[in-house]
Amino acid sequence: MYEITIIIPNYNGIRFLKDCLEALENQEQGAPSFRILVVDNGSRDGSVGMLETRFPGVEVISLPTNTGFCHAVNVGIQAADTPYVLLLNNDTRAESDFVRALYEAMENRPEAFSVSARMLMWDAPDLVDDAGDRYCVLGWAYGRGKGRPAASYDRGTEVFSACGGAAIYRKAVLEEIGLFDENHFAYLEDLDIGYRARIYGYRSYYEPKARVIHYGSASSGSRYNEWKTGLAAANSVYVIAKNMPLLQWIWNLPFLGIGFGVKFLFFCKKGMGIQYIKGLKKGFNKAIAESGRRKKVPFRIRNLGNYLAIQWQLYLNTIRLLKKS
Repeated sequence: MYEITIIIPNYNGIRFLKDCLEALENQEQGAPSFRILVVDNGSRDGSVGMLETRFPGVEVISLPTNTGFCHAVNVGIQAADTPYVLLLNNDTRAESDFVRALYEAMENRPEAFSVSARMLMWDAPDLVDDAGDRYCVLGWAYGRGKGRPAASYDRGTEVFSACGGAAIYRKAVLEEIGLFDENHFAYLEDLDIGYRARIYGYRSYYEPKARVIHYGSASSGSRYNEWKTGLAAANSVYVIAKNMPLLQWIWNLPFLGIGFGVKFLFFCKKGMGIQYIKGLKKGFNKAIAESGRRKKVPFRIRNLGNYLAIQWQLYLNTIRLLKKS
């Protein structure tokens, strides 16, 4: 029986898939047993044909259209019959101890929901692309260590949530708290599910021994574009609406106002201020729609201690952001 199902969502990623899968073929001896499942989101670049020819041992689920990251990985999770699922972007190249390091990090932490890998920049592998994700009281999610020397992030630690580009998840917890919220389509869905797990009392961690090179923005085309800006803005509102109880939302409102105001000015400088405002409006509409209301995490008094711990993390991560630590 396999221990891990590695799920790779793919959309027109033929130029990256070969490197990604060859790196998984070259995992070191002693790595836990794993199966690889590529969920293809209606690619038109020959990805599926290449997989069938070059990687016949890789399982493929072909979807007729691009249903988004969340639906694709949920399809993969539902098809998995292993204790762990490992999500991996198609534009990555894992080092030989990647799978083993993530597996051991989970095995050593029974309270862990997820463990995030050390993601390094494709064109500058001595720099961090992501060392686990943080969320702060300004309503900002940010990758820990982005653009900083990788040597400064060689110790494992707790993080707010794992980056879904290269992370392992405990399937039993996913079955308890629910899968990725498909209302996101893409962006901040990993923050959302990590936030939800925290409400239920689970934790997420960062494991530096699990190293992976990441190209970044392979599907969206660039770090900042109108489509990504609008979608990320919408989801930033949606994450708050569905995870924060009303009292906590009111308590944080002054900080959130500052955070969203600064983001608006930032995107105005990039010529995308209107797209950002439209995204915020879409996020509000998404939250009050029937499908959004059904996804809201219900407040339970037994989780009060977890909410207080989350609030402390929101403050602490704001201080860390300001100190650039």
